[in-house]
Parts: sequence; structure tokens; C-alpha cells
Amino acid sequence: MTPLLAAVDTFADRLRTLPQSRLSRGAAAEALTLARELAARAQRIEEPEGAAPREMPEAGIFAVADQVAVAGHDLAEALAAGGTRGAGVTEAVELVEEAARRCGL
Repeated sequence: MTPLLAAVDTFADRLRTLPQSRLSRGAAAEALTLARELAARAQRIEEPEGAAPREMPEAGIFAVADQVAVAGHDLAEALAAGGTRGAGVTEAVELVEEAARRCGL
């Protein structure tokens, strides 16, 4: 889980340092998309027979860093509890790294 937690925390920390103008130009939207995907993955692991994953709400550009962190930590916990660490962690880390690249971080 360490690589996923490190990637998520690093990305969230970088988002927190961005000025409002940069967040508004797409970084916040990219981060929210990532947070929603991480949250959906966690929900599918925790509730495999459940309904469609609930979508993380838009809480504003200054909240996206926290949303990424929470969703990433939730996914790490779900992966650990579900025993699906290897590939799931690698895929999640790649998602975070791709989002960071798209944000220019």
C-alpha cells in the first residue's frame, strides 16, 4: 500500500500548493476526476454485489486535494482488506501519476 499512499499524498500536497488560477484552469477538474475514479474502485471492492458506485460530489476547487487524499486512502484500505494488493495498487498508482502529469505536477 505504501506506493499508493505515497503517490496520493504527494499529489494532494502538490495540489494544495497551486494557486487558484491554476486550479481553475483544469487541475481541480482533473483531480476531482481522479478522486471519483479512486472512490469508485474502492466501492466496487467493498461492495462487489452492490449498486453502482456513488459519485463523489464536487466540493469546490480548494477541496479537491483532500478529496484525492481521502479517496486514495479509502482505496488502499479496500485493497488491503480485499487481498487484491499487487495489480490493484499498481493500477491506482499509475492513475495518480497520469493525473499529476496532466496537471503539470
